[in-house]
Amino acid sequence: MELELTPKKSEALFEGEGGGYYTWSTSEVPLLAKKNVTAGRFLLHPRGFALPHYSDVSKVGYVIQGNDGLVGMVLPDRREEVTLKLKQGDVIPVPIGSLSWWFNDGDSDLIIIFLGETSKALIPGEISYFFLTGALGILGGFSTDLTSKVYGLDKDELEKLTKSQTGALIIKLGKDKPMPKPQMDITKELVYNIDAAEPQNVVKNAGLVKTLTEKEFSFIEDVGLSLIRVKLEPCAIKAPSYSVSPTSQLIYFARGSGKIEVVDFNGKSVLNTHVEAGHLLVVPQFFVVAEIAGEEGMESYSIVTTTKPLFEELGGKESIWSILSPTLQQAALNVDSDFQKFFTTKIKESTKLIPPST
Repeated sequence: MELELTPKKSEALFEGEGGGYYTWSTSEVPLLAKKNVTAGRFLLHPRGFALPHYSDVSKVGYVIQGNDGLVGMVLPDRREEVTLKLKQGDVIPVPIGSLSWWFNDGDSDLIIIFLGETSKALIPGEISYFFLTGALGILGGFSTDLTSKVYGLDKDELEKLTKSQTGALIIKLGKDKPMPKPQMDITKELVYNIDAAEPQNVVKNAGLVKTLTEKEFSFIEDVGLSLIRVKLEPCAIKAPSYSVSPTSQLIYFARGSGKIEVVDFNGKSVLNTHVEAGHLLVVPQFFVVAEIAGEEGMESYSIVTTTKPLFEELGGKESIWSILSPTLQQAALNVDSDFQKFFTTKIKESTKLIPPST
């Protein structure tokens, strides 16, 4: 079974004065459709405004850059609009069908990456957006007779309602256009800063791993996903690991560069390549992955399509090797007891995050 795993960068779907939206198509990354995962990237320039919309996937947004973002949301189970403050490092789940708008209230670009799951989407592996207003808005798609009766408007009023907004997807607002103020109490409930959170695993000069699940952030359960942050220091290594759960992993490389290696069920290397910021990689379930940072370090964010992610490590004192009995190891590796004891000693001295050798 040949799988195309080559990491790819996004392509522009829309670019305008207010910003752009970039995506990975299933024609370029067929594995997105096969594994029912997807990704998109918002770039909002200062005063950039993504018009109100909903989509057909559950996804998690991560703020790569910017400290003055706003998102307005109407969740399916809340009959109210909430306005949330966003800054770099923030994670914001977006449940399927939620209405949202996004705005950059700062002086520098706001960049958000979305990673999602598409088992219920119109097109597997892709996000379909439905905009309320604008050139692509659903408001202007109905017959004038129907719309006028629904809202009780005459011809001129209807024209103003459906034709005044000529922009599409993302526009730029003038400084005279006020926006809602963020509700900081609700922001604390619905937004989680993963970059500032205490990681589960930290190794000096090597890096850290932080897995975000519903145990720490209950709102993420609404999208049925978990988010994993891996930050590697320059030339550090994350030892090989694989998902015990029958779930695919979608990895976005946010900062730095390095190398990624993937091994399949035949013990065959199916990927050994350079990756850098902006690359997206789909890892099939049970495949084994290792990451090696370059000289500037490397930082990645990934989702797994489960709320209870389980990974088995092949390196470090907590790896699967530390559990297997000595006699079993000797038989499986076809080595003598002296080498097995030597190997066990090395395992006990190691970690799954490995600093660069000196």
